[in-house]
Amino acid sequence: MNRQDRLSALAHLVMERGTLRVEDAVEELGVSPATVRRDLDTLANQQLIMRTRGGASANPSSGELPLRYRSGAQSEAKLAIARSAAALVNPGDVIGFNGGTTTTLTAHEVGLRVSAEEDFENDGITLVTNAINIANDLAIRPGVRVVVTGGVVRARSYELTGPLSSLILPHISVDTLFLGINALDLTHGLYTDHEGEAQVNAALASAARRVVVVADSGKIGQSAFAKIAPLTAVSAVVTDTGICDEHAHALREHGIEVVIAPTP
Repeated sequence: MNRQDRLSALAHLVMERGTLRVEDAVEELGVSPATVRRDLDTLANQQLIMRTRGGASANPSSGELPLRYRSGAQSEAKLAIARSAAALVNPGDVIGFNGGTTTTLTAHEVGLRVSAEEDFENDGITLVTNAINIANDLAIRPGVRVVVTGGVVRARSYELTGPLSSLILPHISVDTLFLGINALDLTHGLYTDHEGEAQVNAALASAARRVVVVADSGKIGQSAFAKIAPLTAVSAVVTDTGICDEHAHALREHGIEVVIAPTP
């Protein structure tokens, strides 16, 4: 297990359990106590957790919302997708996120990368989002500048919607948008369940040079109520090993790169 994966696993254990002893982390991860202590210190410096005598506890200001999303269905597949998508981010990038379970996990993994890797120390990233939970999670990370669209919060997804939310987007440029969806129709494009979210997501996609869809395989080949964008807007899809060959082939026929995230 490399350092990035170890930090992510430790952060997940602490937030999932509330508290974590060094001895338990050693047993779970199969590394030395000294390594666990150094990694916990790193996470504490990032304000992801709080160090305690003999271990660590969750930091309520940074862990509550990501934990809420992590408890959803298909969490292992979503976490694998998030880690593969986060690996696509480079120092200096301007990246975007809409709301949703997979995008929230992806943003969290990006925060871990930026805080842990030396390449980001002198050249951080700018993050644009309409999701207030993602903004809350990433705002405390060193090396991340957070830009939030305006609008009215939709409680179900934590996304800002309405006319105010898209005012800023025509005036900025995003290198890569990580877009969560409810459905990917292999003929007609990307869909979500709410027309207000679809409108803002479409504006985010229009502001991006590259759109990377992050979605579990169960959403591919499906349709939903409100259209976000056609397939021509998509550069890549990051999904899990459950995608069938037929769906993967259809996406590639549209010129879309398919990244299949290995599940641990």
